[in-house]
Amino acid sequence: MHNPPWLHVIAQGGALPVDLLLPMTGTTHVARLDGRAMADTDAVFQSFYDGLRLPDWFGWNWNALSDCLRDLHWLPADHRVLIVEAAEAALPDDCDSRLVLFRTLLRAGRRWSYTRKPDSTALGRLVLVLTCDPASVPSLQAELRSCWEELTATPA
Repeated sequence: MHNPPWLHVIAQGGALPVDLLLPMTGTTHVARLDGRAMADTDAVFQSFYDGLRLPDWFGWNWNALSDCLRDLHWLPADHRVLIVEAAEAALPDDCDSRLVLFRTLLRAGRRWSYTRKPDSTALGRLVLVLTCDPASVPSLQAELRSCWEELTATPA
């Protein structure tokens, strides 16, 4: 099973075709976060707060991050691209929280990629790009694939 089409894991310095990231029209918000700055959960929340300009009502916990990423109406854009550089370095000493982070990102991606408005127009998309050391690409892809398989076995 492959990762979803809106999730990209690439080696640092790698490239993606621009049509995978940017829509034909509309406004796009791009946020770049650094996994090396995410040494613990507080640092993860701070990185997302600063990088995405989360709303002031953000509650500084996993549920609040999930709520913000699954809503996104507070971020005025038609499309969003979230890049986490050095993703393999995020939460290096906390495997459980790292899985929560990846599940949170995958739930948000699933929410914004498959929801439709009543008039059948696609809602603004969320594209996730995780970069990592070239040697870490296979293990990061496998970790995300495992999280994705777990999520797709349960309802959104």
